[in-house]
Amino acid sequence: MSIPVALRPDYDAVRLRQLARRSKDAPQTRRLLALAVIYEGGSRSQAAAIGGVGLQTVRDWVLRFNAHGPDGLLDGKAPGQPSILSDEHRQRLSEMIETGPIPAVHGVVRWRLADLMQWLWDEYRIRISKQTLSRELRGLNFRKLSARPRHHEKSEAAVAAFKKNFPTRLEEIATHEAGGKPLEIWFADEARIGQKNKITRRWARRGTRPSAPRDLRTASAYIFGAICPAQGKGAGLVLPRCTTEAMALHLAEISQAVAPGAHAVLLLDQAGWHVSRKLKVPPNITLVPLPAKAPELNPVENIWQYMRENWISNRIFTSYTDILDHCCAAWNKLVDQPWTIMSIGLRDWAHK
Repeated sequence: MSIPVALRPDYDAVRLRQLARRSKDAPQTRRLLALAVIYEGGSRSQAAAIGGVGLQTVRDWVLRFNAHGPDGLLDGKAPGQPSILSDEHRQRLSEMIETGPIPAVHGVVRWRLADLMQWLWDEYRIRISKQTLSRELRGLNFRKLSARPRHHEKSEAAVAAFKKNFPTRLEEIATHEAGGKPLEIWFADEARIGQKNKITRRWARRGTRPSAPRDLRTASAYIFGAICPAQGKGAGLVLPRCTTEAMALHLAEISQAVAPGAHAVLLLDQAGWHVSRKLKVPPNITLVPLPAKAPELNPVENIWQYMRENWISNRIFTSYTDILDHCCAAWNKLVDQPWTIMSIGLRDWAHK
């Protein structure tokens, strides 16, 4: 006959019942109440009856309680099957995804799960299913995301220098062009909206191929848009062409949106109609060209993506007037949502 294991002396029945009342875990509560009976002098059989288990299970509870206290009476997570991939495999896999495939070596221009499965087999002779590999990649914080366009001639050094020197440039503008007036940071860009419209992703049942209307006609218009992310405001026009005269009209619209007594620092790319000497710039605006071939510095590019995905794409425009109406409606809807402009437009390097 086995000798009962004594309970640890630093607890008593009163304390265990108090812990049971505060516990939000039902199995732990039941085990605490069972052990409280033993502290009160009850038999192990009585404790087993309260816990609804056998004597051996009560003995196991006592051992766990003595070793870890009340936390030892919580259910542990089942270990499950050991992982197919080791930490070394995960590290190599992360490196492969971060660097991307070499087309001449790997035969693909982007990694698919099937390609990574084949790489694991070639390198380590590891067989792994798509579902398991997908779960492993998500555990490593990888997701399948849309790539952001990057110009092949972009200068990373020029971008870094622009961000580093931007605060100094703001101080110069505040001292000279603005004459001590408060500054507002604006971004401007143009987007072509036409009958050759885009088709966006949409929710659909797995295994189906959703469809959307598509036009092949060529009528189009341009949204001249500018945002001030810190203030959550915008100024825009819809015009038929991108010209210096059209840009002058847009600058006049931005000038009216700038707060009275403030000066706007307008960041924009180096398109011809932005840097033309014939361009008439209002006195309360200073133009600051962004580095060449670096559109990701301009958050208005993300504004265009948001507007296309939510309000403009998947449509058939019957005429130029129809395009004009939809573009104006979409821009006005954006301006009515200052929180959206702030969320999309704020940049640490420009607003910190």
